[in-house]
Amino acid sequence: MTDDRSEKAKMLAGDLYRPGDAELSADRARAQQLLRAYNGTTVGDAARGPLLHALLGSCGAGTAVRAPFHVDYGYNIHLGADVFLNYGVVALDVCAIRVGDKTQIGPYVQLLAADHPRGPADRDAGLENGRPVTVGRNCWIGAAALILPGVTVGDDAVVGAGAVVTRDVPPGATVAGNPARPLRHGG
Repeated sequence: MTDDRSEKAKMLAGDLYRPGDAELSADRARAQQLLRAYNGTTVGDAARGPLLHALLGSCGAGTAVRAPFHVDYGYNIHLGADVFLNYGVVALDVCAIRVGDKTQIGPYVQLLAADHPRGPADRDAGLENGRPVTVGRNCWIGAAALILPGVTVGDDAVVGAGAVVTRDVPPGATVAGNPARPLRHGG
């Protein structure tokens, strides 16, 4: 059976796709042009808001993203209201990345929806895949944490600085370490 979907449709579904596809390459080039412009701004520049809205799938009121900011496509990123992303955040958005209202993300955090197949034949064929990343409402993600493909961080959770989050984080939990493990609930 032949899969007649576009490479973009495969990517968005989290299926194996070819990242060198012309449409995807053009989408990445568009994102890089917008990022070059955005990352050249400073707080208070009038161009910031329009550039961010042109880049992202959605961006809520009161959201602040400090430059530099790095993405693959941008259009798969959805930031709620009053979200804060500190310097150097990387969001590899081959699938949806969603961040809930009032979440704060520290410097150099990586939100990684992009993945690679585990089988050597698929890697050798140049295929890639991804899984969505979701960060809930009112979370704090500490500096340099990594949120890996397919992970959901529940509302009100805290992820410690430098944590490598390989599994879902329950609402209200605090996790830290590599791999991230629960420290406590609530608070």
